Amino acid sequence: MNMTTIYVGNLSFKTSEDQLQELFSEYGEVTSAKIITDRETGRSRGFAFIEMENDSEANSAIEDLHEADFMERALVVNIARPKKADSNGFGGGKRSYGSGY
Repeated sequence: MNMTTIYVGNLSFKTSEDQLQELFSEYGEVTSAKIITDRETGRSRGFAFIEMENDSEANSAIEDLHEADFMERALVVNIARPKKADSNGFGGGKRSYGSGY
């Protein structure tokens, strides 16, 4: 059994990690719930990652909660995609610095 990471988007900025943990724990054991925040302001960026121990429970949560109404928002719920390996840490765009020679 592998850990399943779930992407949850279109979150209300008022959503707490505890509320997400509670919502997803209706489907099984949640090992973590992490709302992604802006580094500078600390405010929610409107999406989170949930980790669940059991694949079938995670799939049930994804199936039931995708487009479900939560805090007056239609959630986007799916399997999280791995980070792109070619990201340079500047938002994914290719940038070149130097004198141009």
